[in-house]
Amino acid sequence: MSKHILVIEDQIDLRDVLRTLLTGSGYAVSEAADGRDGVEKAKSGRPDLILMDIQLPLMDGYEATRQIKAHPNLKATPIIAISSFAMKGDEEKARASGCDHYVTKPYSPIQLLKVIRRFVD
Repeated sequence: MSKHILVIEDQIDLRDVLRTLLTGSGYAVSEAADGRDGVEKAKSGRPDLILMDIQLPLMDGYEATRQIKAHPNLKATPIIAISSFAMKGDEEKARASGCDHYVTKPYSPIQLLKVIRRFVD
């Protein structure tokens, strides 16, 4: 059975790129376009890994991560923050909210897959 990755990203073009990359690499993918929907899909879908954008509508990625990690069945689920923020302190803020890894945009698809595989394969 393939590993399930939840992509929480508000930009449809980036969701399309990630879906193509991940499904082409053998992963099952579900998607959410905002933080609230992402939290609900994480709770109902129990993914093996979450790719979390930080700038999201309705609820930002930091708060979505805190809510997901607070859920007893999801606290061990790895969350990789994907952010266009590259300022000093942004990675620390993401990790403090519960993210297990931090990747900045633009990212190399090959490098992103290597990071994902470290967590789920």
